[in-house]
Amino acid sequence: MSDGPAGRSSPREPWGGASPFSIKTKLGALVVIAVLITTGLMMIAMRTATELRFITVFSMIATLLITQFVAHSLTAPLDDMNAVARSISHGDYTRRVRENRRDELGDLAQTINRMADDLEAQERQRKELVANVSHELRTPIAGLRAVLENIVDGVTQADPETMRTALKQTERLGRLVETLLDLSRLDNGVVPLKKRRFEVWPYLSGVLKEANMVATARAGIASGSGSHTRNDVHLHLDVSPPELTAHADPERIHQVVANLIDNAVKHSPAHGRVTVKARRGSLPESLELEVLDEGPGIPRSEWHRVFERFNRGQVRRPHGPGSDGGTGLGLAIARWAVDLHGGRIGVAESDRGCRILVTLPGLPSLPS
Repeated sequence: MSDGPAGRSSPREPWGGASPFSIKTKLGALVVIAVLITTGLMMIAMRTATELRFITVFSMIATLLITQFVAHSLTAPLDDMNAVARSISHGDYTRRVRENRRDELGDLAQTINRMADDLEAQERQRKELVANVSHELRTPIAGLRAVLENIVDGVTQADPETMRTALKQTERLGRLVETLLDLSRLDNGVVPLKKRRFEVWPYLSGVLKEANMVATARAGIASGSGSHTRNDVHLHLDVSPPELTAHADPERIHQVVANLIDNAVKHSPAHGRVTVKARRGSLPESLELEVLDEGPGIPRSEWHRVFERFNRGQVRRPHGPGSDGGTGLGLAIARWAVDLHGGRIGVAESDRGCRILVTLPGLPSLPS
């Protein structure tokens, strides 16, 4: 960290208690200097016949000046620490104590700065968690609202199939409430996965059907609110072979595919096409997923940043007509879910648009 208006300074390793510049050493030196001054003035007085009262006054003034200098060097950083601690107590985690000392106060300054760093990181993670939860919950909520609005408007009947769709969205909403809380442990622990074998074609077909339903629901909501969303992009599914199966956590993979589709749709041109491909991987029950759009693509210099949180790209006109721009969280959530599986996700070469490639390991290979 570089020095700035907030008083940030470069982090250093804490100094040990045996530093020659410790406060104990300084206080001891203060006493020694005061004694030496007083002794020196007494010797001068004895040789020059100076009155004792003058020697006493001079001795007191010299000692007070030295004491004042040492006291100021000790209290000034304490005032700085007090101001930083007061700012932290008011929720401002950006200020830091200057670390320009090699004594116990320097160690204390480093401790306060580390505490401020931790609190700032926790506050950032808390805000990101709220944003992630909001981002993930809107998909099943929009789907459920679409089903209910169609029933109320008379577009569809409340038949068992329609109600099963609504129930599925409600169940997914409940699962998301539980699973998204795992984001708070993103950097601090391992989130358990519920892996199982599933058929890829019907699974992805359901994800795309839900994506279409959500897009329709958002378009209806946006038309009444004056905002914009995409409902003109065609989704295409390509699974080969049709009987392809995979071994993974379906709920987490749903997060991956849904967010990749959402991102691709936002970057697609008017009446564009988003293709979801699924192929067998190299290991048993492994899976290779590919999401390809027809948008402007991502510059190679930005490939390493597209999965960062709140990164919304720097390409010219990054979102297609009618897109709401998004929150910059979808790809970060997708990477998180893929990392939990021990898989890989990244931007791949493409002649047109953006191509995101996901590789899931499937079942571990048995030792020969």
